[in-house]
Amino acid sequence: MQARRQGKKHKNLNMSYDVLFLGTGHNALVAQAYLARLGLRTLSLDRAAQPGGGLRTMENPRLPGFTHHPHSFFHRAITRMPWFRDLELERHGVRYLQPELNVAMLQRDGRALEWWTDLERTVASFAQFSTRDADALRRWTEEFRPIVEQILLPEAQCPPLEPERRRQLLSRSRLGRRLLEVSALSPLEFVTREFEHDAVRAGLLFFNGLREVDLRLRGFGHAIPALLASPAKAQMCVGGSGNLARGLVADVTEHGGEIRCGIELKEILMRQGRAAGVALASGEELTADLVVSGLNPQQTFLQLLPQSNVAAALRAQASKFEYNLLAPLFALNLALREPPRWTAAARRPELTQAFMFIVGLERFGQFSDIVAAHERGEIPATVAWGACPTLFDPTQAPPGQHVAFLWEKLPYALRGNAANWDAERDAHGRRLLAQWTEFAPNLAGNVLDVFTRSPLDTERELPNMVGGDLLVGSLANGQIGAQRPFPGAGRYRTPIPGLYLCGGSTHPGGNVTGLCGYNAARVVAADLGKSLWWTPPEIEQALESLGS
Repeated sequence: MQARRQGKKHKNLNMSYDVLFLGTGHNALVAQAYLARLGLRTLSLDRAAQPGGGLRTMENPRLPGFTHHPHSFFHRAITRMPWFRDLELERHGVRYLQPELNVAMLQRDGRALEWWTDLERTVASFAQFSTRDADALRRWTEEFRPIVEQILLPEAQCPPLEPERRRQLLSRSRLGRRLLEVSALSPLEFVTREFEHDAVRAGLLFFNGLREVDLRLRGFGHAIPALLASPAKAQMCVGGSGNLARGLVADVTEHGGEIRCGIELKEILMRQGRAAGVALASGEELTADLVVSGLNPQQTFLQLLPQSNVAAALRAQASKFEYNLLAPLFALNLALREPPRWTAAARRPELTQAFMFIVGLERFGQFSDIVAAHERGEIPATVAWGACPTLFDPTQAPPGQHVAFLWEKLPYALRGNAANWDAERDAHGRRLLAQWTEFAPNLAGNVLDVFTRSPLDTERELPNMVGGDLLVGSLANGQIGAQRPFPGAGRYRTPIPGLYLCGGSTHPGGNVTGLCGYNAARVVAADLGKSLWWTPPEIEQALESLGS
């Protein structure tokens, strides 16, 4: 990647920029790329050795040529994102694949619940479990498709409306009222009301809910039909997730932006009540008209801002920002002689080309068991998902060989203390591999190398992901929309003049969408008096155009 590391003899001790970015996660890189194309002088700074945050593709530590994805692999509809088009990332060599059998939930009895890019094939799979559920799947997909296209997508691509204004606008249209009605439910309530088969209910909640939302939380009942109706399916970046970061870096630097890695931030500089730059641990000071933080609220407001410059009420708001109990991942990474060969493929040969696979999920009631185990800090019965990337991109392993991984949601504070993971990690990896082998017996004897990553490892490598939370903040506690991360800082501007936010702790939230950075760039450009070179949607116009 084209990024400079901090050197001990850096000569420019008083550099000045239009905009400084704190962190080089993908949202910060997206925002920087837009502003660099405006001719602004931009610089992003990061403690990591390379930019990209969770967008990392790493080489196997013992077997060169095998590559792995420790934090981020499944990217939903990246090629449909406005910034992917605007920043010409294909020109920078970023390419995505979207396998047809997008997700398969393997059952111990040999059956599989399948999600295809083709709706009819998905409906047919559901029908093998329940014809009623297959009909419900089709009905909700068709009903929610215009809601996704005309409301939810424009909302995600705009700074959020204040809650009351949003409700007022949605209440004016048939589509908006339907969205509000379904949203009032929790995902659990929606699934139990609309679907009957135990495996179907479990699959819908896992694939379309558990990974991001507390399933018990009202206000998110729309999450499942919205994802079913969305044309956005899981995709993978050719060459690994790190290639998306490389493409963003290439666009930033092509348009004059700078990136510096391997440095330590000391504090955000304040001048006359405004954020005016940053001081580095090296003693270097960098000044700027604006500072944009891709870090979490505690890092930004409590660790980097001098306490005397942050009102007590603001510090209290930042300190109360909550992280996801169920977001931390445990990862088992394999280098293989051959890909996993599923026992179930004897009956359903298409499973050999399944992109994302889910194992261990058999019944609806497992969700309460999983939540209860996380609350106790214990490891629940295994429910895991993963992929064999080399089935679709052979470049990620030596010729004829493969890599595969399995991810599992496990508690960060294992038995009350995250440090317990250092002793438990490899033993749990062996247990996880044993369960995987029950579904793919050929793994026995074909594993060339194995290594594991715990939720604690995630936090060590990416400190903004507190507690190993890859989503950088819960959607509970009112932390959504204009209230994310908290009231007064939910539209990318903060109560500190000159200081902005752009990370996953802002609207529309975590995951690799780039939309936090996309929306923040629009706000920063407007405050600098710059005309936009791109054409983002206008959410109020979109909602007003829906009619009655």
